[in-house]
Amino acid sequence: MTAPSTRNVSEREARQVAEAAREQDWRKPSFAKELFLGRFRLDLIHPHPTPADEDAQRGEEFLAKLRDFCETKIDGARIEREAQIPDETIDGLKEIGALGMKIDTKYGGLGLTQVYYNKALALVGSANPAIGALLSAHQSIGVPQPLKQFGTQEQKDVFLPRCARTDITAFLLTEPDVGSDPARLATTAVPEGDDYVLDGVKLWTTNGVVADLLVVMARVPKSEGHKGGITAFVVEAAAEGVTVEHRNAFMGLRGIENGVTRFHRVRVPAAHRIGPEGAGLKIALTTLNTGRLSLPAMCVGAGKWCLKIAREWSAAREQWGKPIAKHEAVGAKISFIAATTFALEAVVDLASQMADEDRNDIRIEAALAKLYGSEMGCLMADELVQIRGGRGFETAASLAARGERAVPAEQILRDLRINRIFEGSTEIMHLLIAREAVDAHLSVAGDLIDPEKSLSDKGKAAAKAGTFYARWLPKLVAGPGQLPRTYAEFGDLAGHLRYVERAARKLARSTFYAMSRWQGRMETKQGFLGRIVDIGAELFAMSAAVVRAEHLRATGDHGREAHQLADVFCRQARIRVDELFGRLWTNTDDLDRKVVSGVLSGTYTWLEEGVVDPSGDGPWIADATPGPTAKENVHRPIR
Repeated sequence: MTAPSTRNVSEREARQVAEAAREQDWRKPSFAKELFLGRFRLDLIHPHPTPADEDAQRGEEFLAKLRDFCETKIDGARIEREAQIPDETIDGLKEIGALGMKIDTKYGGLGLTQVYYNKALALVGSANPAIGALLSAHQSIGVPQPLKQFGTQEQKDVFLPRCARTDITAFLLTEPDVGSDPARLATTAVPEGDDYVLDGVKLWTTNGVVADLLVVMARVPKSEGHKGGITAFVVEAAAEGVTVEHRNAFMGLRGIENGVTRFHRVRVPAAHRIGPEGAGLKIALTTLNTGRLSLPAMCVGAGKWCLKIAREWSAAREQWGKPIAKHEAVGAKISFIAATTFALEAVVDLASQMADEDRNDIRIEAALAKLYGSEMGCLMADELVQIRGGRGFETAASLAARGERAVPAEQILRDLRINRIFEGSTEIMHLLIAREAVDAHLSVAGDLIDPEKSLSDKGKAAAKAGTFYARWLPKLVAGPGQLPRTYAEFGDLAGHLRYVERAARKLARSTFYAMSRWQGRMETKQGFLGRIVDIGAELFAMSAAVVRAEHLRATGDHGREAHQLADVFCRQARIRVDELFGRLWTNTDDLDRKVVSGVLSGTYTWLEEGVVDPSGDGPWIADATPGPTAKENVHRPIR
């Protein structure tokens, strides 16, 4: 059953809405964009950018305060046991200014840089990931970030001081039958005098259960004097007609305050609209350019913790006369965790510092960091559970009850799993990044493969494309990566940069060949596009790891050990890249599509015999018809 309020839109309309929300121009350079075009712009990331002394001092002072709070005021076991962050913990976070980490000091915030904000999230997320999620949802995608970038001065003056110290905020876009396809958004905001009247239902509202302020995406109908379109609003959570109908429960992040919120005839002043009508999706996507860095930051924290536990446990646990770390099968897992943690921290720190400097367009870098961090974080946690064996599968509470150290390995695996879905699933991130990666091609040759373009338009596009490719293609044949002394200043890591440069050119050639082969059908080749993006993610991570290792060597801070970790990571990554290149053209994509058609048509229902389905009754998708609520309001503001 489908929610009857959901708009029915064609595939083309859905794509047009998504395309209109994209940032169309590239006003600043992008390392990752150039990488996908086969151009290895090392100058954009090396020498490694560093924070200003004043920013670093402010950041380190807060990290010290936050560490003390995490060690003395956060009871992770209690949060897991009670499935709720205690009010006093949230009050304590407010007192130390954690709600305002990214808010300017003139509004009462701490004014931390993106680098130190992410370090803080990694720290607090290691104490309890649900707290990390609360702070991240509040500052990365909640009210502060869109107001910082798109709000009026009056809106900033009114709302940012509240966000910095007292008010928790949430971001409401998803609906029961609307996820990554916003063209079907059903929540409406109808102009009425000096107000807009909101009606609709929002799902998976992280922080929504306890929030004081909401960023709500709603569709404004087109009418005289109103452009219409998906629009962003700041809404008071306590406003009449706002009801939190349910607090959701999940396999992980048990303390997360995530719910279902209904709006019925909610009046929102026009002064609370963020940006112009129709700009809501663009505001959301632009906000996520840096907001997405919060998730990989917490994955870095998880990797560091996984490494610590793996080291301590595998040294203490002996099998067949020696510590299990000395057995190659276990040692390989430890090496993977150590090397990947180093590389992931390099990716997040580099992207964060680039965001702070604002010299580069980091929309692809941030998306790659989110994609790579969420996937690798899950793998590291899974390997830790395997290293711990049966104890990895046992809960921390059970371990403690029988007298052993309460290590929440199974919890970190459950808590990290959502990151592959949060703020753009892996599959959606593949498509989003692929669209940005081929933007240069579409800008010069897009009309050639657009079935709705005229022959005249196609002729003009052919001429434009011919000029572009005549200059571009020859540069993909040879480059500095084939010269053995290139990047010699990186010492033993120079060979990895040469590999990245060669692989980037190969990646660009593969993309061009695919576009020539499939043309307009390219957008349907999601398996191919996903592998292209995964190769780019590995190359970006390799580049970041090498640049970070050299930076640490130059500054005398664990440089030798950093070089070793970067070398191991790059060797592991090269194996993955080579495999992905092979799978670009040798795969089961076509066969998979045939099997899927058979599954959907019922051809294989005989394979489902022999089991019972323990699922309960009810529709696949809840009814989200607008109207008054019939449920108790479980909104729980923390004051």
